[in-house]
Amino acid sequence: MSLIFERFQTDGIAELSYLVGDDETGTAAVFDPTVDVEKYLSLARDNKLSITHIFETHIHADLVSGARELRERTGLAKIYVSHEGGAQYGFEHEGVKDGDSFEFGDTRVTVKHTPGHTPEHVSYVLSNGEGSEGIWGVLTGDSLFVDSAGRPDLLGSGETEELTRKLFETLRGFYLKLDDGVAIFPAHGSGSPCGAEIGDRLQSTIGYERRSNPYLQLPDFESFRDKVLSGVPPVPTYYPRMKKINAQGPEILRGPVPVAALPVEAFREAVEKGAGVLVDTRTMLGFGGAHIPGALNLGGTPILSIWAGWLLDPEKPLLLVLESDAKLDEVVTLFLRTGYRNFAGYLTGGMGVWNNAGNKLAHVPQISVHELQERAAELQIIDVRSRGEWKKGHIPGAKHCFLPELREKCGAWDKKRPVAVYCASGYRASIASSILKQEGFADVSNVPGSWQAWKNAGLPVEQLS
Repeated sequence: MSLIFERFQTDGIAELSYLVGDDETGTAAVFDPTVDVEKYLSLARDNKLSITHIFETHIHADLVSGARELRERTGLAKIYVSHEGGAQYGFEHEGVKDGDSFEFGDTRVTVKHTPGHTPEHVSYVLSNGEGSEGIWGVLTGDSLFVDSAGRPDLLGSGETEELTRKLFETLRGFYLKLDDGVAIFPAHGSGSPCGAEIGDRLQSTIGYERRSNPYLQLPDFESFRDKVLSGVPPVPTYYPRMKKINAQGPEILRGPVPVAALPVEAFREAVEKGAGVLVDTRTMLGFGGAHIPGALNLGGTPILSIWAGWLLDPEKPLLLVLESDAKLDEVVTLFLRTGYRNFAGYLTGGMGVWNNAGNKLAHVPQISVHELQERAAELQIIDVRSRGEWKKGHIPGAKHCFLPELREKCGAWDKKRPVAVYCASGYRASIASSILKQEGFADVSNVPGSWQAWKNAGLPVEQLS
């Protein structure tokens, strides 16, 4: 019989989870599940497997764990979490510690304490039988990534120094002692804020990382500390909230989250009464062409999960405008991944129905990079990318403001003077444009294609020295 090994890639939050099973015994384990658990159940059914174990590598900060939801849906599986580092949990579970092992047919799963990203962090060593010679893979969680390593600064400055040292010891004392042929299967891919400049490939080997990963090349702790702490992206504001939810135990959904289908008049009344935060999940071009005044544009692509986390209060209900009614379940799932499950309703029939009913419309002009260059002297050009992106190159004369800080800092600009906003591709710029409209800026334009289009057009680039 054979091993069943499957990776699940959750775009946007760039999360990677795994199912390991044995088709002879019919048992399987899921590692670091997301809240949309049907994908694991579907694969198990297709392979005639029963999910009996649910393993977490650590208390996640970037997403809502699906462990409790998956246990509820299986009716059988147990949740296994690390008690290393004194971690505590508010839900039913089984504790694991360094050296514990579990068998799925011929595959042995052994717990290895790999602190640094968090104190309780563990990885799961995959082997055929006992002994180091049988090790063929490691589910590394957030300790070792492709071309990168987990960040040790998420628990605050008081713990950063100790966790940095533990991460340094984990990488050298465990990973670098493994054979070159051992595969690594991390919990995140490129784009996750849980590490700096994570590589594009979804898996690697110890040998490749030994030769190419800059975090494994540094000879001493001091140089490692400088590297790992200088390169990390800003800590998302929703991370502490996610940590608290996952330690206590996320609420079990027990089925689809209800979202009321509101006809146009009921939706208009809800908007006027402030019954919820108005979020338009259409594309930047659709939003720019016409939207409900006061709406925030969070396009319904996977990256929505991250930007909802940065910008929305989970206690406030959401009023949704969709690309089409058929997109409801997909969009709701994106919100669920970072803890948003309070919905006041969605506009049935979308913007076409709103427009046909004679309601007011607002617009955000979309200007090309060529028009942006021609009008540069009259415009306030705002770059809302991260500080790291800005430093690598930006439009000459632009002002920098990281998107999550926009409301706080935009008061320093002239609200009567035209503004043009750009990012890497236009998605974040469209969010920023909608925020500036809410903040009273009279003339705001978005730049589709943004920095990517500017570079591809061969236009001038400015860099910080």
